[in-house]
Order: sequence, then structure tokens, then C-alpha cells
Amino acid sequence: MSFDNHPTHLRIHQYAGLKSGPKLLVTAAVHGNETCGVSGIEQVMAALDSGALQLLRGTLTFVPIANPLAHQLGRREGERNLNRNLRPAVIAQDFEDRVAARLCPLLASHDVLLDLHSFQSQGKAFVMLGPQDNAGDLEPFAHASAEAALAKCLGPTRIVEGWLSTYELGLRRRAANKHEASAPRQDLTLDPHYGVGTTEYMRSQGGYGVTLECGQHLDPQAPEVARLAILRSMALLGLISPESAPAQQPNQPAEVLQLYEVIDRQHPDDCFEQAWTSFDAISKGQKIGTRHDGSAVLAPADGRIVFPNSKALTGQEWFYLARPSARDLSA
Repeated sequence: MSFDNHPTHLRIHQYAGLKSGPKLLVTAAVHGNETCGVSGIEQVMAALDSGALQLLRGTLTFVPIANPLAHQLGRREGERNLNRNLRPAVIAQDFEDRVAARLCPLLASHDVLLDLHSFQSQGKAFVMLGPQDNAGDLEPFAHASAEAALAKCLGPTRIVEGWLSTYELGLRRRAANKHEASAPRQDLTLDPHYGVGTTEYMRSQGGYGVTLECGQHLDPQAPEVARLAILRSMALLGLISPESAPAQQPNQPAEVLQLYEVIDRQHPDDCFEQAWTSFDAISKGQKIGTRHDGSAVLAPADGRIVFPNSKALTGQEWFYLARPSARDLSA
């Protein structure tokens, strides 16, 4: 495969405190058109470089543009989705494999990850949280309490769990129906590892981390959401003084939701019933969309629609469904 005219490096910035402490990695533009995190990182780096912000201990690493090809093209992906099937490839098949060869060791060398994203539809910021502590095969984990504390400190009061288990369910269905809808790079989209992105890889290497969806791609407030989240993460970990991170509004308990279903787009003519926004309420039996053959896509239960993507490619995620979680994050 030719890589002519492709970016040839990742830009990585690191601040090493003179006292030992946690190692925090902050990434942005894993999807190239999600740029609020880039701005948030640049603002925090400017404060550190000017002396307005002091790193007291630990290591702080920024990757402002994790997918430079996608960012250069102004779109979500370069040659494929970097935030799926993230692992070092034996032989690089595409640009994102070459990025993964550098990004994965960086993730493994840190303790904590804050991954900054945004989303297509309108809506307010939310945090994606990993599983509870477990010794299962899908995503064994031992840092649920620390990860929950990180999620709660960032600012947004909506927290969503259940990503990998829901995605694994969708992969099994996709594999069973692989002849119904042909997806680009179907060899990847049917790979059992395909649901693994930055945070999942981080957990697999013994660390923990969360994804912060800072708002709609063009929301003028999203860069500030990103900036505050970086500062609050640093303060929580003791990298900066608590006074350096603006306090959150008190008395706002988190709303915790659990993803439980993912629905793929099967044909370019599959269409939504309305212009859905992430976390719009849906009722059991409500019409969400229509397949190209005229069949209705109905809500199986009361809950919320998440990540509705009217531009989804055939054979890839069209929308997710969520319901209230019983998980207690108050501890």
C-alpha cells in the first residue's frame, strides 16, 4: 500500500515533573474531525509553557492529533477508524495501523488516559466509563473505583457504561448476518477485537481511562469542556494543585446509563424517522427508522437513543440504545 502524501509523524508533548507521580496521557483527534480536544490541549500547554500552570509531580503527555491523516482530511477516519481494532499490527495494512504502532506503546507506558472526543448530533457532554471490576474474558479490570472517580471529576453529569459488551453483541450479530450488508474493510468489522479502542486498550495494559464526549463537533463550548476536564484530571491525580482546576457545580448527581444494544445500518437507504439527538427519550414500540425495504425499526423498550448517525456506512453502527444503570458511583 502506498503512503504517499500521508503524514509521517505523531506530535507528542511531554511534561516531566521533578517529583514522581502518576503518568497521565491526554489524547484528542483520534477521529480527525473531532477538534475540540485539540483546542483544549493547546490551551493547557500554553498555560504550562507560560508558567501560569505549574506541574507539581508526575508525567503529563499530550497527543493533540492522534490521527493526523484523518485530521488533515477533515473527516472522522483516514483509511479506517483508529478507535476500533486498536492494537499493534504485525504488518501494517493501513495508515491507522502505523499510528497504532506508536500509540499503543505510549498508552501502555502510562497509568491513566483521558481521551477527548465530540459527536455529530446535538447534545450535551457525557463520559464513557469502563466495566466494573471483574475477572471475565471480555474486559478483565481492577481499577473501577479509580476510573469512576475520574469520570465524576470531569464536569459532565451524564456517564455511560457498557460499551464493549454491547459492541461484542453487535459483532456476533454482524458476523451471523455478514451476507446481508457488505461493509468497507469487512475483515476488520467482523474481527472480535474490533470494539477495542483507546480506553479498552489502556485497560488491557493494566491502566484505566475514560472517553469524554465534549459535545457536538462545532459546539463553541466544547473546547472549554475539554480544557476544564484536563485540569480537573490533573488535579485529581495530584499533578497540579486543586486551586488550579475550576471547581464543579455542587449537588449534581450523575445520571448513569448502560448501553445494551447496537443497530447497524444495512443499506444506504435506511433512514431515521426524525433527526435524533443522542439521549433523546424513546418509548417501547416507538418508530426509530425505516429500512430500505420499508420495514420499521422499533424501540424494543423504553430508554434512550445514543450516537444516532445518519451518515453511517453500510454494515456499520447506525445507533445505540441505552437504559438506566443500576451501578452506584457514589462510593
